[in-house]
Amino acid sequence: MRIDKFLKISRLIKRRSVANEACDNEHVSVNGRVVKASYDVKAGDIIEISFGSRKLRVRVLDIREHAGKDEAAGMYEVLE
Repeated sequence: MRIDKFLKISRLIKRRSVANEACDNEHVSVNGRVVKASYDVKAGDIIEISFGSRKLRVRVLDIREHAGKDEAAGMYEVLE
């Protein structure tokens, strides 16, 4: 699954277009490397998203095509 779609389905970013823009502006990295929106996410990847001065790091646990509000948080684990 593309990273922009994963970010939207997991509800880490509200809209896919915003996730795509974040990737284009190099605010998203996977396993320490800046990635494009077309990057293929795999279970176990560590995603880092920069929101201004704040950074969010998560580990991908599960990849689903559709997820409800209660299932979305189970797709990733927040890291310190």
